[in-house]
Amino acid sequence: MKSLVPRLPRHAAASIAQFLRAHAAGDGVDGVVVGLSGGIDSALTLRLARDALGADHVLGVLLPDGRFPPALRDETEAYARDLGAEVRTVPIDAVERAFAAALPDVTDRVALGNVKARIRMTVLYALARERRRLVAGTGNKSELLLGYFTKYGDGGADLLPLGDLYKTELRALAAELELPAAVRARAPTADLWEGQTDEAELGLTYDEADQILRGIEELRPTDEIARLVGCPRERVEAVEARVAQHRHKRRLPPIPKLGLRTVGLDWRD
Repeated sequence: MKSLVPRLPRHAAASIAQFLRAHAAGDGVDGVVVGLSGGIDSALTLRLARDALGADHVLGVLLPDGRFPPALRDETEAYARDLGAEVRTVPIDAVERAFAAALPDVTDRVALGNVKARIRMTVLYALARERRRLVAGTGNKSELLLGYFTKYGDGGADLLPLGDLYKTELRALAAELELPAAVRARAPTADLWEGQTDEAELGLTYDEADQILRGIEELRPTDEIARLVGCPRERVEAVEARVAQHRHKRRLPPIPKLGLRTVGLDWRD
């Protein structure tokens, strides 16, 4: 029976290394900056960048707020140091407080979470500019398709080394590279508010989501995807709707057609 379970390509690590060397070495670029969260995505991105570019060309940046567990901070810093990469910790509490003071009427949890993500990306770009480096984002294919990222926050990056790997494939690559067990076992979270986890917010596991997404990628009918995954049709429809709803996050901002060639429409770089 046909399975929709994504399988890690055997050449994944080598292809990502080649990609990183092509985009982040030479021509005035001296490596990458990676935001670290303590989770599997950022840990894997840092490891792949170190392997491809060398430790001297990789900066890992931890951006904790007041809720970030001290033990996780120590673990994440130690992981980066063990890889030989430079690591820097930049607390963002003061910036968050300044935003709250400037706009006290903004109280929506999601809006404030997005602010936090955008503060973090602003810091990463400031450090990258100083070092003539690119920001390597940590987003994966599942997050990109589901729109599970903050526009101009963690979705703002120069490169997405993991962008064509589903979350389940990413986990397989992390196991293949023997990343620390604690990192691989940690529940994925964007850490935008207390108790947030990816799967609780999405309403389904990545194991199930990835199978549905692969079915959509293969242009399979909704009923066939539901049958192969073993889930209700309504769940597949919900994922299909989410992929369509968040299409704007994967595109340049729309521009009205006025000139001969228009950026993002018929002017392609």
